[in-house]
Amino acid sequence: MDFGITFKGFVSPERARSLVKQAEDAGFTHCWFYDSHVLWRECYPAIAMCMEHTSKISFGPCVTNPNSRDWSVAASLFASLALQSKGRFHVGLGRGDSAMRVMGKKPANLARVAEFTTKVKAMVRGDEVQYGDSPEAVKLPWAEGYELPVYIGAYGPKALKTAGEVGDGVVIQIAEPSLVKWFADQAIKAGVEAGRDMSKFEVIASAPAYVGDMDYCVEATKWFPAMVGNHVADIVEKYGAHSGLVPESLTAYIEQRKGYDYSKHGQSDNPYLDFISKEIVESFCVLGDMDQHVTKIKELEEAGTTQFNVYLDNGDEEKIIENYGKHIIPLFR
Repeated sequence: MDFGITFKGFVSPERARSLVKQAEDAGFTHCWFYDSHVLWRECYPAIAMCMEHTSKISFGPCVTNPNSRDWSVAASLFASLALQSKGRFHVGLGRGDSAMRVMGKKPANLARVAEFTTKVKAMVRGDEVQYGDSPEAVKLPWAEGYELPVYIGAYGPKALKTAGEVGDGVVIQIAEPSLVKWFADQAIKAGVEAGRDMSKFEVIASAPAYVGDMDYCVEATKWFPAMVGNHVADIVEKYGAHSGLVPESLTAYIEQRKGYDYSKHGQSDNPYLDFISKEIVESFCVLGDMDQHVTKIKELEEAGTTQFNVYLDNGDEEKIIENYGKHIIPLFR
């Protein structure tokens, strides 16, 4: 199993450089940055900066979307970062939840997510591509054939189907092993039915990890199920809470949810946290002493997880990286 870390855009440049160097030395293989340009600073300058201070770890957004940038701009950006890092660049892709909704705009539909995936990958490779209503095809003459990994964030049935049909993997914002398996199985089944070889399909479970007394850990990570609940609410609105298309263990916990403040997306001071129970936080995150972390990550691995991606947003980031480098990562190599 691989291990990743994720930053939000408010971490200082100096601290980002220090943390990512520490993470690379500790054995982490991937580093992700939130891509929500209004809520946080633009992530790609930070990625480029961190690339220059590392040599092995791979970087990418978790997640970008098809609507924030013209597709030729996105392709040029991605190909440039891949070129200057000697292939250490990957992409997490979603519909554009916070990036669009904080501006009052709608996220992209899944057909657009799928088309963005295939056409941006082609442009990064160096192929000639026509997209949207542009009368001319686009080709990056300097592209060098890089095969851009694109991992699609998904919860609902149609999004999981899209991830399986066109993605190189699926990004799942949760660390509940039974749910990870359910999501992964849906995506892999869709890929098999589309005639794809799914033997190298990645399953990336992304969630906070925190070490210490359980009550303290729960309080530090209570923001995370609220962020997940925002996505689940979309699924419930589309399919219904009891449709059978999504596990009720996932949908039941948002019954008392009253709203969501996008200006506080993924932050501990979001005012809509009252519906979150201790049990849900423990289920969705990786918390407790080191033995509890090892046990849960083994369960995630058995459920098909190929990368556990730690959301570093709870304080004690250096200590979390240190603990994983000493006590966790060596057990899964």
